[in-house]
Amino acid sequence: MDLHAGIDLSGTWRAAPADEELRRTYAEPDFDDAPWEHVAVPSHWRSNPAFADQDGPLLYRTRFETATARDGPDAPGSRTWLVVDGIFYTSDVWLDGAYVGDTEGWFFPHTFEITDHVAARTDHLLAFEVTCAPQTDRRAKRNLTGVFQHGLLIDPDWNPGGIWRPVRLERSGPVRIRHSRALCLRATEARAEVFVRCVLDAVEPTSVELVTRVAGVEHVETRPLAAGENRMEWTVTVPDPVRWWPHALGEPVLHDLTVEVRTGDGVVSDRRHRRIGLRQVELRNWILSVNGERLFLKGACHGPTRQALAEATDDEVARDVRLARDAGLDFLRVHTHVARPALYDAADEAGLLLWQDMPLQWGYHRSVRSQARRQARELVDLLGHHPSVFLWCGHNEPMALDVQPDTLADPTRRRRLGRRAAAAQALPSWNRSVLDHSISSALERSDPSRPVVPHSGVLPHPPQLDGTDSHLWFGWHHGSERDLEPLLRRWPRLARFVGEFGAQAVPGEATFLEPQRWPDLDWDRAARHHALRKGGFDDHVPPDAHPSFDAWRDATQRYQAALIRHHVETLRRLKYRPCGGFALFCLADAAPAVSWSVLDHTRAPKLGYAALAAACAAVIVATDRPPAEVRPGEALALDVHVVNDRREPVEGLTARAELRFASGPGAARRGLPPDGDTWTWSGSVPADAVVRVGTLQFVVPAFTTPHDTDVLQLSVTLTGDGVHTTTSQSARVVPG
Repeated sequence: MDLHAGIDLSGTWRAAPADEELRRTYAEPDFDDAPWEHVAVPSHWRSNPAFADQDGPLLYRTRFETATARDGPDAPGSRTWLVVDGIFYTSDVWLDGAYVGDTEGWFFPHTFEITDHVAARTDHLLAFEVTCAPQTDRRAKRNLTGVFQHGLLIDPDWNPGGIWRPVRLERSGPVRIRHSRALCLRATEARAEVFVRCVLDAVEPTSVELVTRVAGVEHVETRPLAAGENRMEWTVTVPDPVRWWPHALGEPVLHDLTVEVRTGDGVVSDRRHRRIGLRQVELRNWILSVNGERLFLKGACHGPTRQALAEATDDEVARDVRLARDAGLDFLRVHTHVARPALYDAADEAGLLLWQDMPLQWGYHRSVRSQARRQARELVDLLGHHPSVFLWCGHNEPMALDVQPDTLADPTRRRRLGRRAAAAQALPSWNRSVLDHSISSALERSDPSRPVVPHSGVLPHPPQLDGTDSHLWFGWHHGSERDLEPLLRRWPRLARFVGEFGAQAVPGEATFLEPQRWPDLDWDRAARHHALRKGGFDDHVPPDAHPSFDAWRDATQRYQAALIRHHVETLRRLKYRPCGGFALFCLADAAPAVSWSVLDHTRAPKLGYAALAAACAAVIVATDRPPAEVRPGEALALDVHVVNDRREPVEGLTARAELRFASGPGAARRGLPPDGDTWTWSGSVPADAVVRVGTLQFVVPAFTTPHDTDVLQLSVTLTGDGVHTTTSQSARVVPG
């Protein structure tokens, strides 16, 4: 039998908006759907002009033909299955006028046995009613769709509804693998242990052989089965394994994993194949170790590759992995969604780690608890074999807040939202205290091989709440970008892991903003549909302070780049003491937007991308920040640190510091100390370490010519074998 060979039902279907009359008749084979619109499957229905404003439900129909199971040469015991790989968000399924079942959950496959239908006839009518209801109360959502129906990265008026992944038929023998899970429980130099769990569906009581092959090992077990579902678990030991490593630590070696179910006559009844990496991960105090080697995590949050996720190609998805690695990142946080399969495959092959969120953000209704636990188990089944996935997170910012563009655009409502967010951090809630711990317990029981955090963005409130990672939006949502460093000195626990930070910047290609209207842009439309947060720009890069759109756009990019550079350097200087890493918000846009990304929706870089890459180089130099304003004659002392993320010491390094007025014909270079000699340091830095290599002590000089600007700039350049990096700090000189 050719297992899983069948019919791909993707292609052009018929669709129409649902109403009560159509619901009663549309699933019948003789129903006339000729007047209905053509629609692509897979796709989102809003990608079709006929349904561009549709919120559903939508009715779908398609016809197909099969040979009956009784006619096949391998007919005895063969079974046929309808597999729906992804559907937003719920559906009811009919075949040949008979009800097959329902689905809920958009990122994992749903399977129905249709053996009797296929045996009865050769021509078939498949019908779906697909629902993706808008979430009218966003503080108590019922759909677990994450960023797609409530987030900062997607147009809030977008509806992701539709059959967004393929629909197909599969075949099996009398025993079907209904669910399967593969996890690498541990991997040392001496041995690796691969845990396999399968739910086997048998037509009648029987005995089967379970054959597992991985990394040159064949493991065979004989198990009895009852009729119906049987849950089976076993472990395969691999001696002397070739392990998978993240790219900063080694080679990302993958192995084929095959599980076969053989009936008594030795015939393969069903089979599953995956690629797996043999590695173990551990997270202690937010410091990650892979195969016993600790790793400081430099990363970025990553939203959907495209707003219409069905339209993202495998090449586009893999390109984001390459761009992340090119920026020196160790990981991506798959932010409040589940990506297309190509992302996980590309990350496995590139040695890029992934923090995987459940698709939950902000507030949910109490009715979702059991569904959330079920989807947590499905997530582990879907992704557990990927070595790149190092962490499960149950819920992002579990505060029941209605975060919408009009709220953020109004200063009064924005302040009120901020107060509610602060209260939600401190007070117990059903989302944080009940839902999230229910999800995390399901993840922990399903996957003991990985760390699990119940939520993200929850600050510590000792002694009752230890908190998780910190979302520190200094320089955008509140305060100044200079506030980060002093806060972390006062409250070091906030630096354990910073899961979100950043600032918005206008992309280079911004015709969607109609820049010819400057300064009278349609700010409301830009806020509603393109993520622009004018309040943040008013605070940090005021549009009315710039004479043209181009000047303002360039200023926003310079501001974003400076914030990224300073924040990353600050956090890297705190490496392991106590910081385990960070995730910039975010890598790239899913649609035309003015967002926090460093790559726009076409993947053209902003200045922030180069700043991120420079700050994430394996070896950098970083200094203390001087005050924002200094006075001539003021004495300053700034520590200089070298950060080495390499796994070996770096020898022969030289650091040189230079102080100058920022520009102008009279800009003077001034040595440190002010006796004319440039400050230098030479030496080495141990592997995976941060070293304070000296302290710059100098007196702020006075202006030397009328052409000097009032901005004093300090630059420190670090050079050595394969190392050339510069950091700079500036301060405004004011009269004494």
